[in-house]
Amino acid sequence: MSPTLPPSSSRTSSPLLRFAMLASGLYLLWFLGYEHYLAADGRLDAALTHNLATVSVAGLRLLGYAATLSGGVQPLISLAGQPVVFIWHPCNGLVLYALFSGFIVAFPGPARRKLWFVPLGLLLIYSLNVLRIIALSLNKYYHYQSADFNHHYTFTAVVYAGIFALWMWWATRGATSSRLPASTYAAA
Repeated sequence: MSPTLPPSSSRTSSPLLRFAMLASGLYLLWFLGYEHYLAADGRLDAALTHNLATVSVAGLRLLGYAATLSGGVQPLISLAGQPVVFIWHPCNGLVLYALFSGFIVAFPGPARRKLWFVPLGLLLIYSLNVLRIIALSLNKYYHYQSADFNHHYTFTAVVYAGIFALWMWWATRGATSSRLPASTYAAA
């Protein structure tokens, strides 16, 4: 007779293994698709970068600042004629959208909830990125000495903390459903 795993052990490792394999597969699919098609084509990055810049300038104008947008591939935001922020494709959040979406899709949970939570999460991440660009523009305009530090550390930490909070909300509240059996989730 061959040894078998206790039922509780097999129930807790199966969802974890499924998540790890699905998340790895989605990441590989994203990486190959992005590197070989999307990045090479450039249109998606260019459209998202330009959109972020346009919305950020509109936000600055709503706050009463004389913000303008110029430049082509890397849009330049200026305040009162002073250049403050270039927006490069790696800063447009596209990779963060993919990582967030991949985590939610790979994590166990009802598909119907994923259909509303992924777009809502993407909208929140997009909004955080717009606020980050607005804050960085103002930081560069008023206190240019701290802009580099804040760009690389402070604002990055805020955006990643926001994404982590969305993931935690999904893992602890969004993915649960009274209709799913308890064995769908890892035991504590």
